[in-house]
Formats: sequence, C-alpha cells, structure tokens
Amino acid sequence: MGLFSKIKEGLKKTRDKMSSSVETMLHSFTSIDESLFEELEELLVMGDVGVSTAEHICDALRKKVKEKGVTDPEAIYGMLRETVAEMLRGGEELNISTKPSVILVIGVNGVGKTTTIGKIASRLKGEGKKVVLGAADTFRAAAVEQLEVWAQRSGAELVKQPEGSDPASVVYDAVAAAKARGADVVICDTAGRLHNKKNLMDELSKIGRVIDRELPDADKEVLLVLDATTGQNAVNQAREFQNAAGITGIVLTKLDGTARGGVVLAIRENLGIPVKFIGVGEKVDDLQPFNADEFAEALFARENQE
Repeated sequence: MGLFSKIKEGLKKTRDKMSSSVETMLHSFTSIDESLFEELEELLVMGDVGVSTAEHICDALRKKVKEKGVTDPEAIYGMLRETVAEMLRGGEELNISTKPSVILVIGVNGVGKTTTIGKIASRLKGEGKKVVLGAADTFRAAAVEQLEVWAQRSGAELVKQPEGSDPASVVYDAVAAAKARGADVVICDTAGRLHNKKNLMDELSKIGRVIDRELPDADKEVLLVLDATTGQNAVNQAREFQNAAGITGIVLTKLDGTARGGVVLAIRENLGIPVKFIGVGEKVDDLQPFNADEFAEALFARENQE
C-alpha cells in the first residue's frame, strides 16, 4: 500500500462521517447562499472540527467564493480541501539538527505514548541516527519493560532506573549517556499520571529544567501524544499540557479507529500547535510524518482516488 493510500485508509471513518456528508450536502444545493454555509458549518462541527474552527473555515470559504466569483456549489468541496491544507500547513518537520537533540514525549496514560516513542525511534534509526531512550515513566507498572521491548526492536539504547525512581534523574542519566555515546537523538518517555495533576505538571517542568541545564543549546521537541478517539477532549488536554510543558508538536494516534479526525483542525486553530505525526494503524510504519497537503487530500478524497 502506497503512502497516500495508507493515510487515505486511515482516515476512512472520518471521511465517511464528515467529508461524504459535506459532498452529499453540496449536491443538494443549486446555488451558493448563506443556508449552504450554515449547513456546512453544522456538518464540520459534527465532524469534531469545533465551533470556532468551523466558523473560521466557512468565513475563509465565503471570501474565496466572492474573490473567485464561484457559483457552482460543488466547487466548494475542492475549495474546502485547499482551506484545510492552508490551515494545517507549517511546522510539521521535527527540529532535531543538533547532536544530540532531545525529544520529550508527554501525554496521559492510554494514548499510545510509549508505542509512539518506539515507532519514532525505529524511524530515526532507519534514517541512520543513533538513538538513546530514557525510561522516565517510572510510576506506571510495566512502562519501563514496554519501552525496553521497543528499544530492542528498534536497535536504540535504553537508559532506565528502578520503578518509582525520580523521572528527572532518569532524564539526566539519558542525556549524559547520549553525550557520552555520541548519540544523535535522546527520546524521553514521561509519566502520564501522578497522584494529582499539579504533581504531573510540576514533574514535567522539572524535567524540562534538567534538559535546559544539561543541553542548553540543543534542539528540543516536546511532543504531546493525543488519542484522536477522544475528539474535543483532546483539545482540552493539549491546552493543559501546553501551559506546563511548552508543547512544540502533536502526535495524533488512533486516527484509523475514529470518525473524529477533524480534531486535527481544532487543535491547530485553537492552540497554534503543529501536528508532527499521525497514527493510522498498528504497524511500525503506520506512524506517519504529518503532511498537511496529503492529509487534506486524503480527508476529502473520492473513493476511486489513489
């Protein structure tokens, strides 16, 4: 299966719910008027795009229709695809040009955080990079063992301490190992839950300070892993973590299992955080670097389009 086909297949549920409904709705109109935009806005909201983002999209479309003198309602479909791509474009690439660079991976338990780390490590190893993994999720039973399995699969080196150890201490050791061994990238797992939210956010801030102190000039990505199946709740999670950790990018997992893929737009529009990766399946290569144009193309693809 080609790359576009893989993303297209991964977005099938979202496309069936949102894009197909939009296409059917446009077929029912003979002219472009305000009632068309009202109905379009409603369908976008139902597709988990969010109210403010749906309004923004429709405003952009009204402007394009006026500028181009468009009269055919079906032309809106292609313009919608263009508008979505424009909104999502920019900042998708990982910024890891220093040696070593740091990727701090955060997110609540159950979103696929550790699996995401393993898949990113595999991708970077495939690009010829030397990778060190820091097992700083020391509070969740089996988290270290799970990351150990991924380290073995990907060929990355693992730095760990006993369960219950100070996560910031593990990060310190991982950074020291990366420097000593000439690694290109150190990827740190973090706790998804402590006994209260303040403790979790304080822990993330502490880890951030350790990295800034030990590698002040290094490129640092703070990736928040979100489960697409949670829809608008993912936006709320992103907002909370953004306040504590200064997120540089989003990894949106489980897109293939939900019709709520429109939440990508809500996150970008409301928080201004770029999406770096999307998960469209269980396999290692099903975690794909995000490409705004391909995403929009796949989201609004017709069934015979390859």
